[in-house]
Amino acid sequence: MEHIKKAIAVVLCSWMLSSCEKEKKPNIIFIMADDLGWQDVGFMGSNWFETPNLDQLAGESLVFSNAYMYPTCSPSRAALLTGKQSFRTGIYNVPVLEKGDNQHNIFSRWTVGLEHTMYAEPLKNAGYRSIHLGKWHVVGPNPEEEKDYPFQKPLKQPDNGNLGWLTDHLSIDIQKYYPLGKGFHENVGGTWWGDPARGYTEGYKSESGGYKAPFKNPFIGDKEDDEWLTDRLTDDAIDFIERNKQQPFLVNLHYYAPHRPTVPRDKDSFQKFMGKAADSITGQGENNREEIAGYATMIASIDENVKRIFDYLDQEGLRENTIVIFTSDNGFNGLQSGTNILRGAKGTIYEGGLRVPAFVNWKGHVAPGVSETPICGMDYFPTFLDLAQVKDYNGKLDGESLLPLLKNTALKERALFWHVASTYKNPPCSIIRKDKWKLIQYLNDGKLELYNLDKDLKEAHNLAKNNPEIVSQLLGELMTWRKNNNVPLPPASTLEF
Repeated sequence: MEHIKKAIAVVLCSWMLSSCEKEKKPNIIFIMADDLGWQDVGFMGSNWFETPNLDQLAGESLVFSNAYMYPTCSPSRAALLTGKQSFRTGIYNVPVLEKGDNQHNIFSRWTVGLEHTMYAEPLKNAGYRSIHLGKWHVVGPNPEEEKDYPFQKPLKQPDNGNLGWLTDHLSIDIQKYYPLGKGFHENVGGTWWGDPARGYTEGYKSESGGYKAPFKNPFIGDKEDDEWLTDRLTDDAIDFIERNKQQPFLVNLHYYAPHRPTVPRDKDSFQKFMGKAADSITGQGENNREEIAGYATMIASIDENVKRIFDYLDQEGLRENTIVIFTSDNGFNGLQSGTNILRGAKGTIYEGGLRVPAFVNWKGHVAPGVSETPICGMDYFPTFLDLAQVKDYNGKLDGESLLPLLKNTALKERALFWHVASTYKNPPCSIIRKDKWKLIQYLNDGKLELYNLDKDLKEAHNLAKNNPEIVSQLLGELMTWRKNNNVPLPPASTLEF
């Protein structure tokens, strides 16, 4: 009888330990580079940029070869943080980049309204301690001027070196739009800035560019050992984890790099890339050598700093309970990089602007491999809710949790949609990506483009005229999506909905 009691006790203990393990909420680290192109890393095919650490990690991760964002940073970040399509927040482009008139465009907001929940809030309620580090860019320099919407003209920004906005931004009213007002416990470097050079009167022409200390970002306190912005943000991320590793944590590490201005990390690294033979397949290194060589050193710095984070997690025994996501906010800036494989670059509606590198690493939980399933930035919010075991969130989300894919289960077939209602590099349009097909409909005149991404990744051949049945099917889904969601069109649009 005594043996039976002991056996039952062992079984119960094992069951309880198993249950506790299942209930343990994983730490979440979300690392996002700024303007890092789909093929600006080795694990997506570059033989010119050097990312040995990211490549090794990708080999231990689930890599998403069809990961998408919006073509510019503002809508990508708004969609990521809220889990919502651009038309819901009114952010279609970076406001200061928009062109045209208010009849053929819906000019963008800069600030995500207070009615939109960001993912740090439900995670905070679920017991997570969180920090945002780096680029924020979802609050405008003057949120008050955004109340009279829609706008007659695109929004503007203060001159470089102008800190006249700072006093207002430290107030309770405007801090509501900042990380601390949106659920994060700490904020390092997050403000309305789109690039780190704005603290310098010379902007992009300054020697520092905001990457070399002093950073002149009022939300990054100076430290004696400051040298390089990417290093500093990583230092603060590791420090935060050290202080909060006894509870679930969320680290939102959004590097400013490698966004322009291009600032070489150091002379030796710069000279190495200056002397490196170009890649004949991607074309990287063939043109604009000084710019791309400096850009390469900035990517190498990201590579080194991501390794620092993983080394720390290994050292502290945190790898098995920490999921790490690495990605970019949009495609490469065409002034810094390039690839012969994709059409377009940052700001365009083609794959060079939309497609980004992405992998998910969770040691012991996510099997290494490559998923060709298309995913988008809005998918991360519902994924975080699942990871944090949040069951009662009832806000509107346009993405789908990636947890099934992380568990090697297929997602239900779906289409991805974009709605870009203002002009930057391309006229306003809506896009549907389903299976191998991508259909673009321009909003003002209804013109169509259709591409088979399996056979024509570079989108060189518009197949719209030759495939009327496919166009009809995809266009029907796109129009139904707009109609059902009351998606706004520019006033001059010829479309019914």
